[in-house]
Amino acid sequence: MKIAINIPLVGKEEISAVTSILKNGALTSSANLGGKHVQNFEKSASSFVKSKYAVAVNSGTAALQAALYALDVKKGDEVLVPSFTFVATANAVISTGAKPVFVDILKENFTIDPDDLEKKITKKTRAIIPVHLYGNVAIIERLSEISKKYNIPIIEDSAQSLGSTYKGKHTGTFFEMGCYSMYPAKVMTAGEGGFVVTNNKNLRDKLLMIRNHGMIHGYDTRIFGLNLRLPEINAAIATVQMKKLPKFLKSRRNNAKLLSKLISDLKIELPIERKNENVNWYLYTISSDKRNKLLKKLNEKGIGAAAYYPTPIHKTPFYKLKTKLSVTDWASTHVLSLPIHPGVSQKNIEFIAKTMHEIL
Repeated sequence: MKIAINIPLVGKEEISAVTSILKNGALTSSANLGGKHVQNFEKSASSFVKSKYAVAVNSGTAALQAALYALDVKKGDEVLVPSFTFVATANAVISTGAKPVFVDILKENFTIDPDDLEKKITKKTRAIIPVHLYGNVAIIERLSEISKKYNIPIIEDSAQSLGSTYKGKHTGTFFEMGCYSMYPAKVMTAGEGGFVVTNNKNLRDKLLMIRNHGMIHGYDTRIFGLNLRLPEINAAIATVQMKKLPKFLKSRRNNAKLLSKLISDLKIELPIERKNENVNWYLYTISSDKRNKLLKKLNEKGIGAAAYYPTPIHKTPFYKLKTKLSVTDWASTHVLSLPIHPGVSQKNIEFIAKTMHEIL
């Protein structure tokens, strides 16, 4: 038995959509508003998260880059980010010439620590990028207070939290912009892809130019931009997946609920939703003093458990910083994510639970 940590779930509808585009021959569009399928996807994305606008791009990393470029973040600026996340969050900052300043996380849900964040604000701070890690919602009220107090814009890294809400409002829609990923392992996929949501028309207009070499009508570059366009094939896949997303999320929630019930007696920390929080259960993440033993034994049994992230960004060879982030360091040696995606059956969940009991 092999149970992957996450897999893309595509079917006949996605295949049909792709085949139709290949036959038609319009694979992409350099028009300001994008091709037909890109526009259709953007409408479905903004409708789902309840934002005024969505701008599709070719990856979650591109979404972060476009958002930073839209805020004119540049060399000499600082952007506050957690170190306990995927490296794309910091790399996007580096790509603008700015410096990522690493902030610690909260033990309760692995999202950015507002107190440590506030201590690290300087005159050079140009933006804050909290990450809704594993689908857990960052501490919105405190982030909002800090943003207003210091007049610093916030870009939400919602790559892992599509479908997560707090007080009924979707992640990615609380501040200036929200950035999502549609990588194959996420809660829905485009193959590769991402999108940025905003309620600000000026930012939306800038994002449309940024994804297309800063142009509006072609060869009229007005601001800095790159080719961050989402191909029509990927947009068509994403449009189909967006229709399936509610069902995907329901399945993840049911699997998470069952797994929590079956392993609640073990000496491990289980993931818990905060009051008013509705998590998308992208990664069901526990913490344990016996993480490495658990990981090894689960993998040996064919269970695709994984540690996200054993090396925090600030400790990777590229960054190599001596920043003191105590909770981040603790989390990197204690967290373990277990498979609960829609392809995981009740029998699989029971097997995961049984195996964990045998190990512990």
